[in-house]
Amino acid sequence: MSYKSPRRLQFFYTTAPLPCPYVAGRTERKLVTEVTGADAEGLHDRLSRAGFRRSHNIAYAPVCPSCQSCIPIRINAAAFRSKRQARRIWRANAAIEGFEVPARATAEQFHLFQRYQQHRHGDGDMVTMSFYDYRAMVEDTPIETFIVEFRAPDDRLVAACLTDRLSDGLSAVYSFFDPDLTRQSLGTLMVLWLISRTQELNLPYVYLGYWVPESPKMAYKARFAPSEILVGGAWRALGADVVEENASFAIPDAAHFQPERAR
Repeated sequence: MSYKSPRRLQFFYTTAPLPCPYVAGRTERKLVTEVTGADAEGLHDRLSRAGFRRSHNIAYAPVCPSCQSCIPIRINAAAFRSKRQARRIWRANAAIEGFEVPARATAEQFHLFQRYQQHRHGDGDMVTMSFYDYRAMVEDTPIETFIVEFRAPDDRLVAACLTDRLSDGLSAVYSFFDPDLTRQSLGTLMVLWLISRTQELNLPYVYLGYWVPESPKMAYKARFAPSEILVGGAWRALGADVVEENASFAIPDAAHFQPERAR
């Protein structure tokens, strides 16, 4: 008689309250768990569909007291069709090419990462990261992860996106770009590239992390349609009615889109 060992128990922990980085005056708490072992890929898939995000070998989701502002969002890449604004951004950056490379930290990436942090998030905690911290962020992954490097015609690195591969799509973990090229909408370009790549792979979704309507830094994600949000444990289409409910919160113009750390 054969015996099949039951699935390993998964433990979840709640972090201590910290100031919310997106909505002033609020605190954040996270539910965290390790993503390790032989079933790391499958576990990460299940957690991603449940609204979790990955950092290193940890998956987390917000469990903030009296607040549900962080809404998991994913783009329906299979149904996405480029509109005028997207086509304009593609044309404006026609000379920039995206290349998938292994999840290996380089000095060139780190230099761009530092410039991005100093110019865009000078008061954030990531501005003090060393190269070894950056390398851990990139390379400490238990699943299939890669970096998309975006290069100008002279081979200069102008943007990069750390990306996880899921069974049902791609997940943008963290993106950064040359702060001197803000007007080129490189943040939007990276998302459009991921959508295109997801379509090539015949996968349905691009996971963008959390849509936070009250934060201009995170509200831009509602621009990519059609999208779905996770509400009450079920994914549903993000319709115009939902966006209108949050119309009092400014969604930046495409020229000011910027990728943020996927929370």
